[in-house]
Amino acid sequence: MKVEHGILCPMTTQSRSSGGNSESLPFVVRCVRDEAELAKAVAIRRSAYGRHVPELAARFAAPEPSDLDGSSRVLVALAKLDGMPLGSMRYRTNQFQPLDLEQSVTLPADLRGRVLTEATRLAVSQAAVGRVVKAMLMKAMYLQCEAGGIETMVVTARHPMDRFYHWLLFEDVFPGGDYIPMAHVGMIPHRVMACDVVATKRHWQAVDHPWYSLFFEMQHPDIELTPFPVAKPREERELEGAQPTARTRHRDIR
Repeated sequence: MKVEHGILCPMTTQSRSSGGNSESLPFVVRCVRDEAELAKAVAIRRSAYGRHVPELAARFAAPEPSDLDGSSRVLVALAKLDGMPLGSMRYRTNQFQPLDLEQSVTLPADLRGRVLTEATRLAVSQAAVGRVVKAMLMKAMYLQCEAGGIETMVVTARHPMDRFYHWLLFEDVFPGGDYIPMAHVGMIPHRVMACDVVATKRHWQAVDHPWYSLFFEMQHPDIELTPFPVAKPREERELEGAQPTARTRHRDIR
C-alpha cells in the first residue's frame, strides 16, 4: 500500500508504455452495461448515502427514473478481483432536457447558453481504496466531458462535500455560495458549483494542483469512455424551432 498523488492507492502498479506513463488500477471505471452492473451502482449509492445522509438511503434503494430512461450515463467502479462495486456517479447533459438541479433553481444566462453536464450521486466505498476510486470517477467524468465537447460541468454539493469541489477549483454559480434546498436530493441545502472543462487543465497547471499529473499526464487504461454525442445546447435548438424531448421547467427557491 502506498501514497501517490496525495491519495492512498492500494494494489496500484505502474508501468512505462510507448505512449508515456501508464498506471494500472485494481478496478475498472466504465458506464454500466446491463441491469446487473446498474444494481451494483445502486448498491454502492445506497450504502454511501446511508452513511452520510441516512434519510435518503431508502430513496436510493432502487434505480431511479434517470438511471433507466436513457437520459443519463451511470459510471461504476468495479473491483477486478471479484467485481464488487467500489464507487459510482451519474451524469446527464442539458442537450435534450433540463438538468436535475433546474428543478430548484434557474441557472444564470451565461450557463443556459452552454453545453452542460451535471454530475450527481457520487458515492464511494468506505474502504481505503475509496479515495482513489473517487479520484478516478472524477477523472472519468472529466474525460467524458472532454471527449464529448461538454463546455461546463455543474454539481450541487452539500457541506462538507462542497469543500472537495472547491479544492478541484469549482466555483459558485450564485454569488455568496449560498446553500439552496434541492428537490432532487430531498430538499437538503446544497451549493451550486461549476467548472469550465476547457480551462481546467490550464487552471490546475497554474496553481500546481496536486492532481494535475494524475489527470493530465498519467494514462489509466482501466477507465473506459462512452461519451455522449454532442449537439447544440437545448435553448439554441428551441430558438431554431426544434422540438425538445422534455419541456423546460424552472422554479426559483423562495
